[in-house]
Amino acid sequence: MARYQVKIAYDGSEFFGFQRQGETRTVQLEIENALRVIGWVGQSITAAGRTDTGVHASGQVIAFDFEWKHSEETLKNALNANLPEDVAVHAVKVANEVFHPRFEAISRCYHYRIYCQPTRNPLRDRYAWRVWPSVSLQDLQLAAKELIGTHNFAAFGLPPKKGGNTIRTIYEADWSSYQEDFLFRVKANAFLYHMVRKIVFLQVKIAQGVWTVDQLREGIYHQVDQLPGLAIPNGLELVQVQYQNKNFDE
Repeated sequence: MARYQVKIAYDGSEFFGFQRQGETRTVQLEIENALRVIGWVGQSITAAGRTDTGVHASGQVIAFDFEWKHSEETLKNALNANLPEDVAVHAVKVANEVFHPRFEAISRCYHYRIYCQPTRNPLRDRYAWRVWPSVSLQDLQLAAKELIGTHNFAAFGLPPKKGGNTIRTIYEADWSSYQEDFLFRVKANAFLYHMVRKIVFLQVKIAQGVWTVDQLREGIYHQVDQLPGLAIPNGLELVQVQYQNKNFDE
C-alpha cells in the first residue's frame, strides 16, 4: 500500500464543486469512481482545496492510498482513461505515508480572469467575468498592493470552522492585462472561504470608482463586518499548490 500525490486539472463549469455530496456530480465523486474502476477500495480521497461550483483548477493536488503494482505513469494513464473529459490527471508520484495535500501546503496560488466589454461574450463567459464599465490596469494594481502582507481578513471570507483563525499572509497580488483582458494572480499561505472572489470584486469596484482604496484598507486593518459583493466563480482557477520539498517539479 502506498500513498499517492496527484496533480489534477478540471473545468468546473459542470460540477457542483469539488467535495463529494452524495451522488451529485462533483470532482471528488468522478475521481473516486475512476479509482474504483481500476481496483481502489478506499473510502475517500483528500485534496488541497475544496473549490466551489464553477471554479476551475489546473494545479489541484489530491492524495489517496492505493495498492497499485504498476508505475506512476501507468496509474496516470489508467485514471485518465476512466475520467470524463472535463477532468484530467497531469502528474502522479508516491508520497510519504502521512502526506496530506491540504495541511502540508505552504502556499496556494489562484488566477482570476476578467474581460471588459459592454455586451456579453458566450465564448468567454465560461472562464472569465465580464466587467462593465471598463477598468484600468493602474487602478487595479493600486488596490492589489494593499492586500500584500499578513492581515486579519475576517471581512473578506469565512474560516473553515466557525470561530477559526482569519489571519492570512498574502505573498503576491498583482494584475496584468492584454487589450480588454485582465488577469489577477494572488498567492498566499491559505485563503478563507470566498476570499479570492471577494477581493477581486472589491478591486473591480474600486477601479470602477464605486468603492475607494480607503474602504479596502478599512476592511483589512479594522474589525468590520463581512464586506459586500462576490465575483462570479467562472473566472477563478486554482493554478498551484506548493509544498516543502514535495512539489512535482523537483
